[in-house]
Amino acid sequence: QGQLVESGGGLVQAGGSLRLSCATSAMIFSPTTMGWFRQAPGKQRDLVATITSGGSTTYIDFVEGRFTISRDNAKNTVYLQMNSLKPEDTAVYYCNARNSYFNIWGRGTQVTVSS
Repeated sequence: QGQLVESGGGLVQAGGSLRLSCATSAMIFSPTTMGWFRQAPGKQRDLVATITSGGSTTYIDFVEGRFTISRDNAKNTVYLQMNSLKPEDTAVYYCNARNSYFNIWGRGTQVTVSS
């Protein structure tokens, strides 16, 4: 089993919502900036959103106002709430854990938005 375990992907119609989850251990989660990236077929992997251990968030322009990243420190889990989904959001979404000592990736979860 991987160190970052993603769930919540699937098929949804345009305008719908999905919530992605990424669970890990306390040792990885606590001192770490957690992030979500995505990679569409034939394209590079791009940052979607990050959240620091202190709760500060960043988003790419394309998802700001539609996506919300959050973290539950008691559950060692980071979430990505995705609303108003568009076909352009179709991609494999990857969870990432990064600090001065490591940079860890999950295996990814497929999100498909139909028009």
